[in-house]
Amino acid sequence: MKTLNEQDWLEYEKKALAEGYKSVCGVDEAGRGPLAGPVCAAAVILPPGKIIEGVNDSKKLTEKKREMLFDVIKQEAVAYSVAWASVEEIEEINILNAAMLAMKRAVESLSVPADYALIDGNKKPSLKIPCEEIVKGDAKAMSIAAASILAKVSRDRLMLEYAEKYPEYGFEKHKGYGTALHTAAILEYGETPIHRPSFLKKLHKKMQEKQDE
Repeated sequence: MKTLNEQDWLEYEKKALAEGYKSVCGVDEAGRGPLAGPVCAAAVILPPGKIIEGVNDSKKLTEKKREMLFDVIKQEAVAYSVAWASVEEIEEINILNAAMLAMKRAVESLSVPADYALIDGNKKPSLKIPCEEIVKGDAKAMSIAAASILAKVSRDRLMLEYAEKYPEYGFEKHKGYGTALHTAAILEYGETPIHRPSFLKKLHKKMQEKQDE
């Protein structure tokens, strides 16, 4: 695993800058897998050569560390943006396309326009600027790692709000992912407006069987 002071954290940003681009953003999303809630994406432009100590793939950080870095990233960034695609959009266009839509919205909402985008994963949204897909980019590029933290923390905070609205479901514990606790709650209490019906097909069958008993 990379140590955070290695310059290869900036390899992709430096390459784009060397090619003449002036404003390189990293883009990542959070929430493709859960059974409930929207998908969130973030875009971050960092100052050239900027390494923020402690930043890494959000999945490798504790919740406390992500929360601390969330504020640091916003302070250090040239520009940042967080955007969403709703449950209704996920159902209408599928989760992959919804994630791409959220990424597109994040890039296009930056207060300082980006002229090049580094995208986490092997798919890219439809952007008006050149972009580069990087598999596991949140563990390879500083700006993508920063975006992964903003997206993850933003979505987790929203799920905590939903936990207060729907206390039976335990969203504060699983953030909408399909844990045993979550699926048991759905079977007992049914779906909420924030659940993704297309993700619950197997549970729908169990719920029907339960009603038929």
